[in-house]
Amino acid sequence: MDRRRRSFLQRAAVFGAGLFTARGMAAGQQNGREQQMPPGMQMDHSHMQMGTSAEGAVPPPVVTPDVPDLPFELDNGVKVFHLVAEPVKQEIFPGRVVDLWGYNGSAPGPTIQVNQGDRVRVIVDNHLPEPTSVHWHGFEIPIEMDGVPGISQDPILPGGRFVYEFTLHQQGTFFYHSHMPMQEMLGMIGFFIMHPKQAYQPRVDKDFGLILQEYAILPNNSVPNTLSMEFNWLTMNGKAGPATTPMIVRLGDRVRIRLVNLGMDHHPIHLHGNTFYVTASEAGRAPESTWAPGNTVLVAVAQAREIEFDAKYAGDWMLHCHMPHHMMNQMVSMVGPLTEMHGGMHTGMSMEDGMGMLQQGHALSEEFGPSLGRAIGVGAEFERATTNLPIQQQSGTPEQMQHSMEGMQHPTPQTGAGLVPGYPQDMFMVMDEMVAKPETHGLRRGWTGAMMGMMTLVRVLPPELYDEIQRLRGQPQENRPATPPMPGVDHTH
Repeated sequence: MDRRRRSFLQRAAVFGAGLFTARGMAAGQQNGREQQMPPGMQMDHSHMQMGTSAEGAVPPPVVTPDVPDLPFELDNGVKVFHLVAEPVKQEIFPGRVVDLWGYNGSAPGPTIQVNQGDRVRVIVDNHLPEPTSVHWHGFEIPIEMDGVPGISQDPILPGGRFVYEFTLHQQGTFFYHSHMPMQEMLGMIGFFIMHPKQAYQPRVDKDFGLILQEYAILPNNSVPNTLSMEFNWLTMNGKAGPATTPMIVRLGDRVRIRLVNLGMDHHPIHLHGNTFYVTASEAGRAPESTWAPGNTVLVAVAQAREIEFDAKYAGDWMLHCHMPHHMMNQMVSMVGPLTEMHGGMHTGMSMEDGMGMLQQGHALSEEFGPSLGRAIGVGAEFERATTNLPIQQQSGTPEQMQHSMEGMQHPTPQTGAGLVPGYPQDMFMVMDEMVAKPETHGLRRGWTGAMMGMMTLVRVLPPELYDEIQRLRGQPQENRPATPPMPGVDHTH
């Protein structure tokens, strides 16, 4: 059975039965010990209201696509988690492996899920080459546990350990992260979900979590530049579109999506085809009287937002940051007259040149044209005379161009591309088979051409297709059907 599917079923059973142990998750077995919930502390903040719920209702577990859950063990009623801060090699996009810092082999780190009222112990081991600490963002806990080195504790030295322990009376979407700023920019964050004692109303059928991050990674380099103010890789749960795993829901489900942002940019997250309500922030559930309809929510740095909607419209709906530069991958100055030059020219300049602070020459000279603007810096090659656009690679006559893009419903150009000022701007790059997985089964051919950067899908599916994807999730990789290539598109470049 597919590991994500097995894990989801186990977590659902565990939450419902009140059992949640590390060994049970790993082996798919219960250890026979029933969890004894410590008495919950009473909320002392009237503004942090919980939604009313039916007696005995329990919330569903949160699914964080592409990010694992962190298991725990019980020690006399205390939930004990082991968190390891360490370097991580992570493929954020097919063939793009980068060097990040995270927790337990993942960036973002694994998701921690607990219940309101739990007593929690987190044992943190530092396997980084420098000191670190873990801050519990938004937690109302003793100062000794706040996780700020020099203020509430000594730094955790390389090879060292610190044990955090506290009782949780809050509920909602929280997160943990390093409190060393540059470490945050290397990926050190993770979800910390505090489930309410009873499910909110209206109760959701599906509950997802997405962490928004951004990295400045120069071509031919694998280490993000944590000092940069410009970013060319934008991720959701550590993946850049189209490598992000779609969220799968059944037509008619009520859906909650939790969004957390820890980077340098704010992100207006837009959902296609559906109207949602913002029901919570990083401080917990909001009173229903404050909910307002929308289809775009601004998730600022260090904030969390929860959105909820009824999935009553079937379709493959995009969920993405609406900042145009955040809807692209590997941004360098490679547009406009660059591709029309036969002698080759720079694909990028220094950061100073890119921002208009020229060391020599003048801004109106042809050699600077494609590179000015807030670009990421030096491109993949010092010179490049042609583009990597499929339409350009296989073009010649208008008839040949039409044939190369068969199935994409592009009109035949009536004039040469070189006669249109500024061409090209956008790149429609199809790579369906490179990111195929059960969650992409049934998508329209060529869907990946529309998916780059901080983008994913909410797939609202009729029962037949929903059940088929669940079946595929349970099959070994070698038994899954291959995704047919899109006619006329060369995927070898």
